[in-house]
Amino acid sequence: IEAGFSEMRNELQSRDALWRRIQLECQQLHTELLKIREYKDMQEVQIKHQSSCVQLTEQLEDKNAELLLLAQSQEHQREELNKIRNHLYREEQSHCSEQERMKTEISDLTEELHQKEITIATIMEKASLLERQLKMELEIKDKLLAKQQLLDFRYKVIKSENTQLKEMV
Repeated sequence: IEAGFSEMRNELQSRDALWRRIQLECQQLHTELLKIREYKDMQEVQIKHQSSCVQLTEQLEDKNAELLLLAQSQEHQREELNKIRNHLYREEQSHCSEQERMKTEISDLTEELHQKEITIATIMEKASLLERQLKMELEIKDKLLAKQQLLDFRYKVIKSENTQLKEMV
């Protein structure tokens, strides 16, 4: 997009320069036209040669035609420059709004990531707590199992002693 803007700016600057040259030429032609008119007026006062007047009139008409063509060309160039300026403005606006949209999207994604990080941290804390509780329960069960096994062993010993006592009696 930046290359397109740069290209459009260069074209706009080129056309601006051309337009200024055309304006300068128009001014020069206008000055020349005024000089030719003055010369023509002098010639009409001091007519010596009929062919010279005809030639000057033709030149004046040619210059007027050139001036008219240059004015038309200048107007066309002005319209083209306006079109390019409008296009460039729309492109810049589009680019700015796209940047704003991307900033908003990045901000939203950053917020979402932050929320997910908080959720993960909370889950990790809960998992750690559950793991500690599970270890404590396992320790308690291990102790109970050991007590149970000890009680079983004592029961067997007592049962064995009872059996022996019964046999003795």
